Formats: sequence, C-alpha cells, structure tokens
Amino acid sequence: MTYHRFVALGDSFTEGVGDPDETRPNGVRGWADRVAAQLTGDDVQYANLAIRGRKLLQIVADQVEPAVAMSPDLVTIYAGANDVLRPRIDVDRLIEAYDDAIGRLAASGARVVVFTAYDPGGSPVFGALRGRFAIYNELVREVADRHGATLVDFWRLRDYRDDRLWDGDRMHMSSAGHQRMAIAVLDALGLEHDLQPLPLDERPVLSAADRRAANLDWARTHAGPWVRRRLTGTSSGDGLAPRRPTLSAVTAG
Repeated sequence: MTYHRFVALGDSFTEGVGDPDETRPNGVRGWADRVAAQLTGDDVQYANLAIRGRKLLQIVADQVEPAVAMSPDLVTIYAGANDVLRPRIDVDRLIEAYDDAIGRLAASGARVVVFTAYDPGGSPVFGALRGRFAIYNELVREVADRHGATLVDFWRLRDYRDDRLWDGDRMHMSSAGHQRMAIAVLDALGLEHDLQPLPLDERPVLSAADRRAANLDWARTHAGPWVRRRLTGTSSGDGLAPRRPTLSAVTAG
C-alpha cells in the first residue's frame, strides 16, 4: 500500500514538541514529519494540524472536518491525554466524541491510525493516574476495533521506560522518542522504511542528592508552569497555528 495524502491530527504529541528543529514551523520536527518523509512517491503531500495543549473535544471540533476536506488516504489522530491529566473528566463523553470522529475519518476512505496513551505507572508524578489512563486506553482500543482503525499501542511500548526517550520536561518525547514512534507507526502500517533508533547518550548514575536537585529543578522549570496553565485556563498552544495547515510536498530528511 502506498499513501499520497497524509494528514496528522492531535496535540503536542503529533505537533512534534520535544524534537526541536528551528528550520521547521513552530521550531519542531516530530514523528509525523519522520513518517511523512518515508512515504514513497514523487506526489506525496502532508499536512499537520496538531497544536500543543489541545484537548480531545477541541481536536475533534477544529481538526477533523478540515482533514476530511483534504481527501486524505492516511490520517493519524492522537487525542485525550491532556484531558486525562485534568482533575475531573467525563471519560464516556470523551470517548463518545472520539468514536464519532474516528467514524467520520474512516468513512472518508482514509486509513486511520489511532494511539493509546503511554503507561505512566513508573512516574512518581503521573503514576497516580495510571488507572484512569488504563480505562481510557481500553476504550480507545474498542473504538479502533469498531472502525477498523490501525492501533499503535503506546501503552505497550516498554522501551519508553528509558528516560532518554523523553524530553527534559518529562512530558514529551525526545528526538529519540519521536524517532521510535515513527518506527512504530510505519511498522503498524506495514510499510518498508529505513529508520533506525537514534543513538542514546550515556548518562551518569546520580546520587540521591543529585536526583533531588534534578527533581527540584524540573519542578521549577516545567511542573510549576504546567500547573499554572491548568489553574489559569491557558495553554502552551495559545496563539499557535497548525504547522502545516494544508497539504504540501514533504520535506526531505
């Protein structure tokens, strides 16, 4: 199978946050760019409507219909993690909206790729939400089955237990993590590719004191601003536009 019109939908996961590249829109690259570069054919076009911080209902409202209007033959959509992290959610309402959105995308004739969220069980910060993520992910699997969507089961990708696949904010994938996700997507699609895992740096074993210092620095630099945005109703994506709002030729590399 070959694909010629690829549209990626979602939040920071799909926008590419954590994989910096100042030569690209919004200063990031990401797994979706890496997948697009592996699609074969001179006429391949790619759009990326994802914006960091977007919640599921926003993604459904703002991105699904513009994607369908592009007549894609391949669509990826990742949504819901920003909702699950909120203090209170109505998971059934979210899944109902997600189910409708996946149905509309599948009815367009495109091959649809969906994702579960990562298993936060090893995280001292987000581990308390593991049960909620597990319920959400199982419902996402049901949606994928119902509409014949291709599933990339992030929950089961255990190599992401390695901190080096995560950015310094501990919330977004690093460049190596985005490369790993691109490989997972291409493999799930059954497409031949030449991507290999990126080399991982050697990291020293930290003493207890160094770990405490690193955790405090993370709390000041990343966790604090994240909490403030939640309390004030603001988003890291406020004022940002989609990186690739229309289908265009794929950037090499």
